[in-house]
Amino acid sequence: MEFDFSKLNRMDRSKLIISTIVPRPIGLVTTVSSDGIINAAPYSFFNGMSSDPPLVVLGLERYDHAPNKDTGDNIAANGEFVVNLVSEDIAEAMNVTAITFPPEIDELAEAGLTPVASKMVAAPWIAESPVAFECVTTNTLDVGERNQIIVGEVVNMHIDDAYIDTEKMYVDTPALNLIGRMHGGGWYARTTDLFEMNRTPLKKWQDSQKPAEGDTE
Repeated sequence: MEFDFSKLNRMDRSKLIISTIVPRPIGLVTTVSSDGIINAAPYSFFNGMSSDPPLVVLGLERYDHAPNKDTGDNIAANGEFVVNLVSEDIAEAMNVTAITFPPEIDELAEAGLTPVASKMVAAPWIAESPVAFECVTTNTLDVGERNQIIVGEVVNMHIDDAYIDTEKMYVDTPALNLIGRMHGGGWYARTTDLFEMNRTPLKKWQDSQKPAEGDTE
């Protein structure tokens, strides 16, 4: 089956995208308004894009029935945000922050999450998150009438001491117990079901393709 996206409505395109690009990491983004009000909202159109410079990307979507995203407004106002990663321990709290609260409501307070002052940006990071990235905006791209892509440079990172060996810069990634977003509705994935597959060096691959001694074409 093929789908010409130019002939599909927005919701059908969205269903196809979010049902197939999985799992998606979740960025619980904290920002501060020009009035000093903290906002928190989860985004699964999020990922790391580069390590030099260290960049993350957020995709913000606004639906017909919803007002402008507080996250986008706040980032536009001060050019800063924090991406907090979501472990299974705070999954339910993250889900509370996804509620469409009015702008004056502090989602972290509603969710029982603890804001901690960041070192290099105004927005706080979340104490219960195992990893958080303080970011400053480098690029903003408005796409169509409803979408915005925000690129941020990581200027400071927080990681729980329990998950890192600072001498080796080794992160115990499985122990972070992060979750990812799956298809529509309320489906999520754990990152605990792993398998290992090492990259094959070119020479080893070439050698493996040679006929074994005694074989004939």
